[in-house]
Amino acid sequence: MSTMAATRRTALTGLAGTLAVGLAAPAVAQVSRLTDAGRNAILGHPATPFAGAANADITVVEYLDFNCPYCRKAAVTLNELMAADPRVRVLYKDWPIFGGVSLYAARVSLAAGYQGRYLAAHNILIDSPGRLTTEGQARDRLVLAGIDLARLDKDLAAHDQAINEVLARNHLEARALNFTGTPGLLVGDLLVPGALDLAAFQKLVGVARKLANMAPAPTRS
Repeated sequence: MSTMAATRRTALTGLAGTLAVGLAAPAVAQVSRLTDAGRNAILGHPATPFAGAANADITVVEYLDFNCPYCRKAAVTLNELMAADPRVRVLYKDWPIFGGVSLYAARVSLAAGYQGRYLAAHNILIDSPGRLTTEGQARDRLVLAGIDLARLDKDLAAHDQAINEVLARNHLEARALNFTGTPGLLVGDLLVPGALDLAAFQKLVGVARKLANMAPAPTRS
């Protein structure tokens, strides 16, 4: 194993341990809960801007693939959630697991961030009417969002390592959280392995707020 590969494996193993320790007892049926250590490990490296409320008290984190049909459905519901609840924000974490075009779409969305257009790229790609089967289709979608493709290509080359590191970290986080597919979701500290409808999201946001407002249990001496 090369020195670089060994270093990356050590770093990823360390983060996996942090997130695994961060898992607490289930708060509601089918849902697990993160502790402060797990949440801070994820939100401490957002890599992309948040969508939604600037003064949010609940963050929804989504691990997604642009070619995942359930992620496209979740995008609609998350937009409805943010419109209905002014205290919710969403952090998108690209996790391309559906092949080469998915990987390319994730890379160009992150590269668009260097021209301040990550969310514009994300929104136009996730709003694709169907599966992206070629890189050209992804690029055509970005043109619709006003992304400067010449600058995009320069940023893809100039920031290749940084983009790869973001995707590697997102992959590690998703696997350490035991997500087996997309979308993988966090609602506050609650882990949700799959898409939800608006009512279910709103219910979990309410649970997450109650948990966040609960005083920590006193420690015994």
